[in-house]
Amino acid sequence: MAKTPAASSGDARPRLRSLITSVLFVLIAIMIVRDILVRRWSGSPPPSQDTTQQPR
Repeated sequence: MAKTPAASSGDARPRLRSLITSVLFVLIAIMIVRDILVRRWSGSPPPSQDTTQQPR
């Protein structure tokens, strides 16, 4: 009977570490995707072809 709590507590730490690692990977992936999307849609628009401007 004493083995059951010891065995379950021994498995709790690796499971907790695995969960924390997985959550961190997901958060990093979300931050990278968000950064890519923000850069894509908030970038400056391409310069327009205005024929009235003099070439430099």
